[in-house]
Amino acid sequence: MTDSARPRRLRVRAPELTGEGGWLNTGGHRYTLADLRGRIVVLDFWTFCCVNCLHVLDELRELEDRHRDTVVVIGVHSPKFAHEADHRAVADAVERYGVTHPVLDDPELATWKQYAVRAWPTLVVIDPEGYVVAQHAGEGHVHAIERLVAELEAEHGAKGTLRRGDGPYVPPEPEPTTLRFPGKAVPLPSGGFLVSDTTRHQLVELAADGETVLRRFGTGTRGLADGGPRQASFNEPQGLALLDDGSVAVADTVNHALRRLDLATGEVTTLAGTGKQWWRGSPASGPAREVDLSSPWDVAWWRGRVWIAMAGTHQLWAYDPVARTVGVTAGTTNEGLVDGPGAEAWFAQPSGLAATADRLWLADAETSALRWVDPDGSVHTAVGTGLFDFGYRDGPAEQALFQHPLGVTALPDGSVAVADTYNHALRRYDPVTGEVGTLATDLREPSGAVLAGEDIVVVESARHRLTRLRLPREAVWAAPAAHRTRRAVTEVGPGRLRLDVVFQAPAGRKPDDRSGPSTRLLVSSTPPELLLEGEGADTGLSRELRLDPAVREGVLHISAMAASCDDDPGVEYPACHVHEQDWGIPVRLTEGAADRLPLVLAGMDEQEGGSQTP
Repeated sequence: MTDSARPRRLRVRAPELTGEGGWLNTGGHRYTLADLRGRIVVLDFWTFCCVNCLHVLDELRELEDRHRDTVVVIGVHSPKFAHEADHRAVADAVERYGVTHPVLDDPELATWKQYAVRAWPTLVVIDPEGYVVAQHAGEGHVHAIERLVAELEAEHGAKGTLRRGDGPYVPPEPEPTTLRFPGKAVPLPSGGFLVSDTTRHQLVELAADGETVLRRFGTGTRGLADGGPRQASFNEPQGLALLDDGSVAVADTVNHALRRLDLATGEVTTLAGTGKQWWRGSPASGPAREVDLSSPWDVAWWRGRVWIAMAGTHQLWAYDPVARTVGVTAGTTNEGLVDGPGAEAWFAQPSGLAATADRLWLADAETSALRWVDPDGSVHTAVGTGLFDFGYRDGPAEQALFQHPLGVTALPDGSVAVADTYNHALRRYDPVTGEVGTLATDLREPSGAVLAGEDIVVVESARHRLTRLRLPREAVWAAPAAHRTRRAVTEVGPGRLRLDVVFQAPAGRKPDDRSGPSTRLLVSSTPPELLLEGEGADTGLSRELRLDPAVREGVLHISAMAASCDDDPGVEYPACHVHEQDWGIPVRLTEGAADRLPLVLAGMDEQEGGSQTP
């Protein structure tokens, strides 16, 4: 490629990679950017609680495979919850989600701050000479990054600055356990249990002792195939629900599908989903096999339908087995904690469901909340206050705290057990007294629980086993603690604040304005009084906000969307993509602080500096 033909792009020298937790998947080697010079480096800033981050891990797999001799993906783990700063928990997550590239554990957010990252997930591309050339927030950007990778391969191949070869990934030694990071369980009429063996992509039938393996269903490798026990395949299955015909509904999470297991024959069929992830603009209801889903995490049989905790879109959906249709029942796709009618409610990664006659209980993981749905579809919160408050505290529900719970179980006395995952505890909420207590501690990342007579059997995910506890059980004492998200507070000036969401359509693409404006921006705040002007939805990606000087701290909730299509007039039906991201930005109003808040959806913010290089 000649100098005149080379693309012109903004380049900024990449900061060094540092993290107190050290490196994973490298065989003990600690890498620097100098070690990676000559390779195209993609930094994936993620945290293992974030379902959008998990989506990006799946998107990156094909990119890594196609460009394995030129591209090095480095995961930079940047924790939100206190538990995620624990190195052992990060190592577990790397194995749990099948991460096959090096990961830098950055518990103090040192590299996150150096790269001015503001959202999970964020992808940063570094060229072979060590310069940042692109940044993308949210999911759905890998197609654009692949185009950029092709350009960089050609450009630096011609310059002689591209170094090809094997990557730095060193796989860990596998451990021989019966289960590996199990997700959920369901009791069977036989007295045994069916367990989702998530990391091994199988379902496992255990005897009543919770240990003896009777049958396995699935090939054990990632895939989406129906058939018998040895032909069917799953992809990180999670939730299970026993249906009234004796079969089991399966939330096949990474396949974005609802499956059915016939326990008598071992046959697996697909009830809902296409195998593709739902994107904004896709149908949200219709014939079940024709509608895309997004990371279904749990399922429950309630009032004649299979209810689905659709973690990927922060919603509840339901499958009707008679009509064979599927559709949204509650949630707007906005991430947060808002009660009210189902069509107006906000959730944040609903991940656990439990049905009683008059309530559908749910564990809303990212808001660390216990919530429920009434038969009329209205949504209520029992415990929890929002995206940024979590901890470990028993007592009155309005003061109690959980930390990223993934499971919920209805108990015979009308109370609810909560698998308080990141607190390694089993908690209990009593709706009569409004009190939260503790049933058991020292459980490694419990992700669900089921009743077995007078016992409760807990899915102890990070110990790779089922653990049986006596019920009822006296509450145990635990030191209370309250936390807020570790993300740094952004100081902004009171009064006028310019919000700029930066979006640059990838090379070879143009805004998709065929059906109207190609962008959308939604802004709100916690508390609502923080925003005097600028709340609501509009089509522009820049907006003037006015902040109330009397409200010294709060959170700005910002959701942006932009659509683009291939810019080739010779193609009748160009490929189109939606880029979207939700930000929760903790802010502190400080005199003399910045009057502009830039958020990068895709591209580079040229107002923040950098050198234009040929």
